[in-house]
Amino acid sequence: MHTPLCHHAVGEPTQYAAQAVKLGLPEIGFSEHSPMPRDDFDDWRMLQGDLKQYVEMVEKARRDHPRLKIRIALEVDYLPGHEEWIRELAARHPWDYLIGAVHYVSDSWDLDNPKKTSEWKQRDPFEVWTAYFERLTMATASGLFETIAHADLCKKFGYYPTQDCTPLFTRFLQTARQKGVALELNTAGLRKDCKEIYPSPQIVRLAAQMGVPITFASDAHAPEEVGLNFREAIELARSAGYTHCCHFARRQREEAKF
Repeated sequence: MHTPLCHHAVGEPTQYAAQAVKLGLPEIGFSEHSPMPRDDFDDWRMLQGDLKQYVEMVEKARRDHPRLKIRIALEVDYLPGHEEWIRELAARHPWDYLIGAVHYVSDSWDLDNPKKTSEWKQRDPFEVWTAYFERLTMATASGLFETIAHADLCKKFGYYPTQDCTPLFTRFLQTARQKGVALELNTAGLRKDCKEIYPSPQIVRLAAQMGVPITFASDAHAPEEVGLNFREAIELARSAGYTHCCHFARRQREEAKF
C-alpha cells in the first residue's frame, strides 16, 4: 500500500488503516516506493528526504488505530548494480519487510509507465518478457527481499508473447523456492488493462507445486482500494492448492492459515 509521497497515490495512511478496520482486516502493511540514489531518477517515488515523514505518517496511523497491526516496509526497485544502495536503504529503519520489484527492463524504460507505452510498440513482447523475468530472477536471487511484487507486471498493458514463457516462470520460481522468497498475489492487476491478478493463474499453480510461499496485496493507491478483490485472490490461491499465506515482522516470516 502506498501514500501521497509517491506522487501517484491519494489519502493518508490513517485513512487506509480506517478502511482496513472497516473491512475487518487484522493486519496491514505500508510499502511505499523507495527512493533512488538520484531524486530525479523518475517522478513516481519517495524522495530521499521523505523517509522520515513516511515513518511518521505510518506511526500516526498506528496511534489512531491501536487494535490494527500495521507494518512498515518499502517496495524497492531492483536494478543490477544497485545492490549496495538497497542494503543502505534497508539499514535506515527497522523495516518489517522489503518487497523487491522490477519496473525497469533498462536504465530508462519502466515498462509499466503509461507515459511510455509507445516503447512496447517498438519491441518484441517475448524479448521484453525475457528481460523482465531475468531481472526478476536476479532480484529474487539477491537475498535482499522477503517478497516479490506483481511478478508478471509485464502483462499490464496486454502485450503478450506468442512464445511459451513457462521456462522463464520456472527459473524465477525455482529461485524463489531456493531463497525462501514469497510471491505476492496482487489484486491491482484487475484494475489494469490486463484485467487479471498478478501473477497469472499459471504462475500461481507452478508456485504452489514448487512450494513457494505467498502473500496477499491490494497494492492500494487510495483508501478505497485497501483489500479490494481479496476474495478473488484467496479463491485463486486455494484453487492452486494453497492453504497458508505468510506475513512479516522485523523481516522475520510467519505463516498463517487463510
